[in-house]
Amino acid sequence: MTARCIPEQPTFTTASEREVWERLRAGLGPSDVLLANVRLTDQDKDHEADLVVLMPELGILVLEVKGGAVWHDEGGWWVRRGEKDERCWPVDQARDAKYALRRYVEHDPRWGGRGHVAWAHGVVTPHAQFGNDFAVPELPRWALHDRDEQEALAERVRDNSWGLAHGHPPPNHDDIELIAEILAGRHHTSYDVNAEAAERAAEADRLTQEQAAILQVTRLLRRVEVRGGAGSGKTVLALQQAKELTRGRTGERSPERVALLCYSIGLAEHFKRQVATWHRKHRPAFVGTFEEFGRQWGAPSGSREDSDFWEHELPARMAELAAELPPGKRYDSVIVDEAQDFADEWWVPVLTSLKDEESGGLYVYSDENQRIFARFGRPPVQLVPLVLDHNLRNTKQIHQAFGPLAPSRMYARGGEGPAVRFVAAATDGALDVADDQVEALLEEGWDPGAIALLTTGHRHPEQTAQTERHGQAGYWKHFWEGEDVFYGHVLGCKGLERRVVVLCLNEDGERDRARERLYVGMSRATDVLVVVGDPDVVRRVGGEDVARRLGIDLT
Repeated sequence: MTARCIPEQPTFTTASEREVWERLRAGLGPSDVLLANVRLTDQDKDHEADLVVLMPELGILVLEVKGGAVWHDEGGWWVRRGEKDERCWPVDQARDAKYALRRYVEHDPRWGGRGHVAWAHGVVTPHAQFGNDFAVPELPRWALHDRDEQEALAERVRDNSWGLAHGHPPPNHDDIELIAEILAGRHHTSYDVNAEAAERAAEADRLTQEQAAILQVTRLLRRVEVRGGAGSGKTVLALQQAKELTRGRTGERSPERVALLCYSIGLAEHFKRQVATWHRKHRPAFVGTFEEFGRQWGAPSGSREDSDFWEHELPARMAELAAELPPGKRYDSVIVDEAQDFADEWWVPVLTSLKDEESGGLYVYSDENQRIFARFGRPPVQLVPLVLDHNLRNTKQIHQAFGPLAPSRMYARGGEGPAVRFVAAATDGALDVADDQVEALLEEGWDPGAIALLTTGHRHPEQTAQTERHGQAGYWKHFWEGEDVFYGHVLGCKGLERRVVVLCLNEDGERDRARERLYVGMSRATDVLVVVGDPDVVRRVGGEDVARRLGIDLT
């Protein structure tokens, strides 16, 4: 049996070091421990031991390996590197590393009062020959292992260790285990999926800030529509637009009274949390949903199931109230994110709330392929279109999977990530399979707050329970606190994202806008996407191209 090696497969800078390591690994016994490339930094300097051999009942030996042409003359030790001869200090390196490592071990609290054990040092020159009569005061000949002594290297290091023990007792088996533990380091960590995702998010933030330069194009425009697919950074730009208009542009425009609107409660909560971190002078006068926009003027609330109220009665009443607003309560500009969610009649109170309906600012951010409600209305004014064609948020693998569903060709600039997973399941059993996938992701090491399970059909029982328990506001607060797995529906998650999404296709895909719901659901994941559902549903809703990209067999 061979020696135990730490690490099991080290990386060496020279072939000589690997050669000596392999020879010792094969020649030492199973109770011995062989450490490679042991680096230590103390108050004096940086130390590196090429090899450290731990041998119970014998001692600890620190070895310096010098490959190639090595010799010693009246000037000291020399090594040839290429065509140049350079001074080297192999004995000093081995000896200094020995004492540094010994101090490190003995100062570790786990060593306790064990006292000194036998530590020694030596030099190995696997390609250079010195002869039996070679002698220098700083290193006994039996502590130098040259080319002719490599076959007996394992036995020689045992003698080397014993010979330089300087009267200290040899370490026992428990000592060896403890020294190995101390020198190998403690509190080891493993690969962290969350850390890699955080790095991708940081890069996406950087790219989004670069893209914010597009706002400079709009500085002289008052009616603009910014169009872009999922992951293009529309929401970030909408927030930045609100900040710039509110604080004004030096020398160009005075600070404005701004309203920042959207339809989704969850997205509105995100806006409010972001704006709350800004300087109070840079905060928009209003931030919230279309319903809250009217409520500030006294507009009534209604049942979320009453489509006639939302699409006709509420906007009509809001338009009346907006028309009565005094100039000080009106807005210089209104910004609408996820504008494809707005109905035709919603734009009337929005425009009426402007100080100047003809020239007041209207900045619209939209993605028509995320139009998953039956209603759809465009602003009744001319808008200058600007197009975002780079996906900054999703990994390239996720972007490729939903690419055929996007409104136009987009260029993937997100980082590399794992392949998108498709898990086949019958529609009526998809929810249970999706729950299993969440558990598997947790076992992989993902933080619970990084995971969302989204449904396309009926809501997950946990979503229903949380909404009943905490109401809509409390439910969405849970999303942004990000402490546990989030259970949601694609209808409420536009403009939002999670690092990991399990998309549960728990409907047959026969309803209107099933394709758009699939697109929204797949694009909510920034790093890991797991799609659970019936392959036939995917083919029917997303088309064969999407099915193929999910790895579904089309034969």
